[in-house]
Amino acid sequence: MPAPDGLPVVTATRYVTPLKEGGSLPGIVEASDDGTYVLKFRGAGQGLKVLVAEIVVAGLAALIDVPVPALAVVDLDARIAKYEADEEVQDLLTASLGTNLGVDYLPGSLGYDGSRPPPADLAERIIWLDALTANVDRTWSNPNLLVWHGRTWAIDHGAALYFHHSWPSRAPSPERFAAQPFDASKHVLRQVAGDVSARHGELAERVTPDAVSAVVDSVPAEWLEPTAALPDAVAVRTAYRDLLAARLSGPAAWLPGAAS
Repeated sequence: MPAPDGLPVVTATRYVTPLKEGGSLPGIVEASDDGTYVLKFRGAGQGLKVLVAEIVVAGLAALIDVPVPALAVVDLDARIAKYEADEEVQDLLTASLGTNLGVDYLPGSLGYDGSRPPPADLAERIIWLDALTANVDRTWSNPNLLVWHGRTWAIDHGAALYFHHSWPSRAPSPERFAAQPFDASKHVLRQVAGDVSARHGELAERVTPDAVSAVVDSVPAEWLEPTAALPDAVAVRTAYRDLLAARLSGPAAWLPGAAS
């Protein structure tokens, strides 16, 4: 079933197992569309902004042909939490009743270890995406890449768009974000990619204002948390659009290798 906000909506039918490698304790669930998802919980410690970042970055990735798993809004019913034996997991499920984020499970995928590097072209697109969205969490300590069917897939974008964590105390500043440099020195694909700054014009042309709006509009309204400066979901969506537009429309001094 399509959601009014753009992502498909399914219902979790069975909680399969936790993925304890992640700090937020995501879990694998089966859903009403016969799909299997890695569920990112609204009740996890990082909060709803992590789910928003996942949707926005995945949407931008699709615009520049960076492979990312499909997303869905997954409704979690109290009956699933009731029958979970693990107390920690049960508490998380109970705190996450309602809508959560489902990431398509890629069975048989392998964590990226550098033995099967992507082509330089894809490595450059991934670094450009991470620089655009200020994603600091793609290093050897946490690559957040999978190899599946011979392709490199980008996953786990909750650390991106970190600026929104300051919104409760500070109004959004497109100018500040537009000037914030991205340090790629520890990026897991730094040695695979060529000159990322040389790709900016080509890639930025694909991330048009209309495309960014469509991506931001796909975030469920109930996940957009208002603040004193952003009183409703409309204002929060506008802030995301303005911040990304400022980063895209300037001289791109934020890019690794860009001229000052």
